[in-house]
Amino acid sequence: MNRMLPAKLALIALLLPAAAMAKTSDRNQPMTIDSTAQEGDMLSDNGKVRFSGNVVITQGTLEIHADTADIFQKNGQTDRVVLHGKQATLKQQMDDGSTMNGVADNIEYKVADEIIILTGNYSVTSPKGTNAGQRMVYNTKTGNMQSGGDGSRVRTVIQPKNPAAASQEKK
Repeated sequence: MNRMLPAKLALIALLLPAAAMAKTSDRNQPMTIDSTAQEGDMLSDNGKVRFSGNVVITQGTLEIHADTADIFQKNGQTDRVVLHGKQATLKQQMDDGSTMNGVADNIEYKVADEIIILTGNYSVTSPKGTNAGQRMVYNTKTGNMQSGGDGSRVRTVIQPKNPAAASQEKK
């Protein structure tokens, strides 16, 4: 076995997520929140509003579903969104036209930083592969993902560049 193969695969795994970036225009779209209940003062410049019951949040191509969502306002802007569910889901189109899908027990969206943190049995899937574990930090601006580091296992599956050729080789 090629002794450099594991190092090469690790390098590929690190570079692949950065190759696909979240749809750039999403950051300039309004955020829409639908739910069955809302509690708190949404007009306050600073504070928290809780949405519950079949929560759906959209911003451009970003679509998130959860049982509850806490929206934190800071200086009149949405600062972060904390979602809980069994399981909360997110989907976003990438600049290359592909779609990224994610599920987790909890999702935190830091709006200004354009960071999504998935915790608790998360899984992220794209045409390039999958990544699953207990915690992932996803930068929607750069496409960079960081997983693990907390002692739990992370599983990454990288799809072949040409799936048709790979299936032919198996025959």
